[in-house]
Amino acid sequence: MITNKQLPCIKRMSAILMLLPLCLSGYSQFLRTSYFMEGVTYRLQLNPALTPTRGYFNFPVAGAINAAASSNSLGYNDIVDVIDNSDDNFYSDEKFRSRLSDQNRINVTAHTDILSFGWYKGKNFWSVNVGARVDLGAEVPKSMFDFLRDMDQQDAVDYQNMDYLIKHENLEINSYTELGLGYARPINERLTVGGKFKILLGAGNLKLRVNEIQVRSSINGDPDVPYTWLNSTASIRVDANLESSYKGMKLRENEEGYIDEFDFNGFGIAGYGAAVDMGVSYRLLPKLTLSASVLDLGFISWTKGSTNYARSETNRTYYYTNYHEFEDIVQSGDVLNYDLLGLKIDDSQSKSRTTSLHSTLVFGAEYSLLNNWLVLGALSTTRMVEPKTQSELTLSANIRPRNWFNLAASYSIIQSAGKSFGLAMKLGPLFVGTDYMFLGSNTKSVNAFLGISFPLGKKKASGTS
Repeated sequence: MITNKQLPCIKRMSAILMLLPLCLSGYSQFLRTSYFMEGVTYRLQLNPALTPTRGYFNFPVAGAINAAASSNSLGYNDIVDVIDNSDDNFYSDEKFRSRLSDQNRINVTAHTDILSFGWYKGKNFWSVNVGARVDLGAEVPKSMFDFLRDMDQQDAVDYQNMDYLIKHENLEINSYTELGLGYARPINERLTVGGKFKILLGAGNLKLRVNEIQVRSSINGDPDVPYTWLNSTASIRVDANLESSYKGMKLRENEEGYIDEFDFNGFGIAGYGAAVDMGVSYRLLPKLTLSASVLDLGFISWTKGSTNYARSETNRTYYYTNYHEFEDIVQSGDVLNYDLLGLKIDDSQSKSRTTSLHSTLVFGAEYSLLNNWLVLGALSTTRMVEPKTQSELTLSANIRPRNWFNLAASYSIIQSAGKSFGLAMKLGPLFVGTDYMFLGSNTKSVNAFLGISFPLGKKKASGTS
């Protein structure tokens, strides 16, 4: 749902994610399939109490890269079309339209650890990481795609008594860097607790809420023939608001006073915050271990100088003298059409703002067989992501005969509607995995994780859990 005017913004943020420690819900920064792989360090991202068998050092930047995309209705290619919007009439394709729900949600995430390592000091396990994250969440109602299709079919559009009502179109982009310090310790042979404290450096946040768009027309006669529709009118009524916090970003207005583009004049830290992860692992029976964690309990406070507010409570009316202006607006073909929204800078709200992170609840249960060589696991995750909380239940089988070799297969039931599966493998320093295997253009959820990690220091002390 990103327009061509907004696309350069996304590309710039992506470049920062790859090159700098200040960067742009599939939908999370972790890999569920890795949760029960004992020799894999990346499961710390899901539970800080799940300490690895020994210390580690992740290859800088490329040591832990994860990218994910998911939708409740649309396939992978559909998500690309909506975000890129380079194919102006994809919304007219009947196969695309058959996949639409009343509300179509999209989540895209990119994450990397720029620097991360962990080590044992006696029974205590310490870890440090510097990571960059970007989350994009969007919601587009089916009524918007109906509107775009009808406006694209110019010959078929009946401007007489036209009435479209579009509700609940949303967009949120959040990007930040985290500096994390983790600690875990076994309390006894059964119980291990862990936590991580994170300092957050906010690169940017944008929230757009389109509560309602109504487009009406009552046109009599031929608008291309003078004086044949002097008493006809058309109108656009909008209720929307925008909050954005990016260092160096300015909202630019056109001659009519409406925002029509975003200008970036450099990047920097736009906000500061903090967050914590907390986890626990408990061996209930000799072969049965239960675990739980809560991730990303925190906030970012965005500075006043980097924050902009915009509001649209407009009701614009068009007559025969400016009818073609109305026609140009409604036929733009953009899923997110700033000319249609008519946003204006709201100078009355010159203040800082605070946003919460998307917290995640994790519950796991594993049962070991064959002297811990084979482990069966069940994992539940619930992430409070925008535009709607997402839950997942993942079942997995894990082979972990050696620290340098782990193999897992998983089946996630909810997000992929039971139509995908996951695989993960650790072979020496290399780790690759996915929770949702890409099975073609109609795949609703897809992600990939790549990691390169080297052992560091001695194995954990004997007797630790």
